Amino acid sequence: MTTFRDAPVAAPASPARRSRALPGVLVAVVVAAVATALGELVPVVGGPVFGIVLGAVTAAVVPALRGERWAPGYAVAAKPVLQASIVVLGTGLSLSQVLRVGGQSLPVMLGTLAVALGGAWLLGRWLGVRGDTQTLIGVGTGICGASAIAATTAVIKPRQAEVAYAIGTIFTFNIAAVLLFPPLGHLLGLDAHAFGLWAGTAINDTSSVVAASYAYGGDAGSYGLVVKLTRTLTLIPIVMVLAVLKARREAGRPGSGVHALPWRKIVPLFLLGFIAAATLNTLGVVPGSWHPALSVLGTFLITTALAGIGLAMRPADLRRAGPRPLLLGGLLWVAVAAASLALQALTGTL
Repeated sequence: MTTFRDAPVAAPASPARRSRALPGVLVAVVVAAVATALGELVPVVGGPVFGIVLGAVTAAVVPALRGERWAPGYAVAAKPVLQASIVVLGTGLSLSQVLRVGGQSLPVMLGTLAVALGGAWLLGRWLGVRGDTQTLIGVGTGICGASAIAATTAVIKPRQAEVAYAIGTIFTFNIAAVLLFPPLGHLLGLDAHAFGLWAGTAINDTSSVVAASYAYGGDAGSYGLVVKLTRTLTLIPIVMVLAVLKARREAGRPGSGVHALPWRKIVPLFLLGFIAAATLNTLGVVPGSWHPALSVLGTFLITTALAGIGLAMRPADLRRAGPRPLLLGGLLWVAVAAASLALQALTGTL
């Protein structure tokens, strides 16, 4: 079976290749449309999570959809569409707003990111969760949930099952955060800014940050959202490092210098597009009236990509992993939440 790990990257798509991909892309789009509707009904879950779940369920119910006719389209959804989604989501970032909030929240953001990535490495070794699953859960917990997993997936090209583990883990603890963070914040006596910073640095997906921080009241919602968007920018250096490591492994030259690697492998084009989109938005080139539609489009593209991953996935791959990835995600989530409060106390922002 063709997977997105095996999908060709460099050659432009010929008409014949586009026609081979069309059936699978259409199936992924249909699944994504249903997932988006369900995400509107249950926003705490969100369309992207429904996308990968519905894709896997649809392929299990209709096994013919795993045939060779559909696989090229799933590969297109899982890579070019995924990369396009990251560029579109960049239009929602204002770099000037990020700079204003970043000065106050940067120590907490960097500290929690270090806890998430370092914890993923240490706890992953201890639990026996290694490789791409470990990386995806780490960046998903430390940066911005499904969006970070999507950006990382576009670079390291993990197996579908590994993406599913990470998405499932992030989803589980998003739900827990939305339910637990507001009452815990009131119990701890956090003011609106302290809670917004806590939510923005310790809750995975943006939608869950919005749900928890706006439920808390005051200006926790707006502050938490800006902190979360600022946190998203850490994707840039993390993805660049992962791209370099991936390129070195593929080249079989672990000791070679960065100058020996093609620049496109060090700085993926979609990441440059993400930075360009954020810059254009900051300069006012992207009209404010476009933001809602662009946000919907970016989320739908991610949902389509995850639907393609789910459609190509084999349930047996998930069963083999057992509960360890979920345990890793849970331990990281608790560690990041505790580290955020501790760093706020140390820096005087609590």
